[in-house]
Amino acid sequence: MNLPPELSTTRRALHAVAELLIAGPQYQADGDIRLAARLGGFGGWVGLTPTAVSGTELITSTDRFPLGGSVNELGRRAGITPRVLRDVYTDGPAFSLDEPTNVTASAAEVLLRAFTDGDAALRLLDPGQVPTLWPEHFDIGISVAEVNYGVSPGDAVIGEPYAYVGPWRVPTGPFWNHSFGAARPLSQLAAPQAILEFFLEGQDIAAR
Repeated sequence: MNLPPELSTTRRALHAVAELLIAGPQYQADGDIRLAARLGGFGGWVGLTPTAVSGTELITSTDRFPLGGSVNELGRRAGITPRVLRDVYTDGPAFSLDEPTNVTASAAEVLLRAFTDGDAALRLLDPGQVPTLWPEHFDIGISVAEVNYGVSPGDAVIGEPYAYVGPWRVPTGPFWNHSFGAARPLSQLAAPQAILEFFLEGQDIAAR
């Protein structure tokens, strides 16, 4: 897979929109920071808010707004008051309200597909759970029997989307290639079924 050069800047802008214009306002209204994968992107937790990102647009209950301009400007256009979550967690996008939320379509497609493919794989792994997209680290995941499973669009450690298996107590062995457990780039896992197979492999090795 050829990754778009704007992957990092687009990921940072999407992370900012996720926290400041969706999770933050949702927390202000309902006390819940959880987000969820949506068709073509992500949005507020099920039943709490219709606000979402699809492709390069911010969607509300009444309209669609192209991403771009500062967080404050985008919030004014959409009728949303930005809300930071530093009183809830210490990480996050560290994105100024005056920074532009510019994204490119090619990079957004790669990043948002990570969430939707990850959501599909996680639901196959455990149909009884609704995967949560956490705004702090901007990854989607579930926990099963003291093992975290999820998909990230990339971060400072791994610069491209990846799936991970993170036992609460990380074993030793060649499968566990990071301090938090195991990770594999989605460029090697082309579909939800392949992500699921990676999860199941990690589940089997962790259970030993």
